[in-house]
Amino acid sequence: MDRPPLPPFTLETAAQKARMAEDAWNSRDPQRVALAYTTDSRWRNRAEFLQGRAAIEAFLTRKWQRELDYRLIKEVWGCRENRIAVRFAYEWHDDSANWYRSYGNEMWEFDDHGLMRLRFASINDSPIQAGERRHHWPLGRRPDDHPSLSELGF
Repeated sequence: MDRPPLPPFTLETAAQKARMAEDAWNSRDPQRVALAYTTDSRWRNRAEFLQGRAAIEAFLTRKWQRELDYRLIKEVWGCRENRIAVRFAYEWHDDSANWYRSYGNEMWEFDDHGLMRLRFASINDSPIQAGERRHHWPLGRRPDDHPSLSELGF
C-alpha cells in the first residue's frame, strides 16, 4: 500500500509528509500513527529502541497515557531522496498538572511506498508554567492559521 507523497522528496512534499505525521500524532491514536510505518520499522526514541508496528503502537499507548493534553508542531529541517529531517516541539502535562515543552529532532527514512522504516528521535523536556504554553488549540489537528515553530520563535 502506498502512502503518498512518495520519495524522492522535495521540500514541498517533505513538508506535506511532516504535516501528515503531525496531524496523525495530534490525533493521539496509536493505531492510526503506527500505520505510517513499515511492519518492521525501527525506532530510537530517547533511550528506547523499538522494532515493528506492534511495539510502536504499545509505545504510543503508554506515551499518551502519561503525556496528557498533548499538542505537537513539526517543521522540516531538510530532505534528500528518501530521507527527511524534522524538528518539533510539543506541550503536555502529567497527572499532577505539571506542564512540559518537549523539543527535539527526528531523522526519518522511507521505503519506496512512502512508509517510514527508520525513525531516530532525540528529545529534551523542559518544565514550563501553564501560562508559558504556546500551543493553544482544541485537542486534535493544529489549525492551519496557528503559528509554526519558526513563527513561535522555537
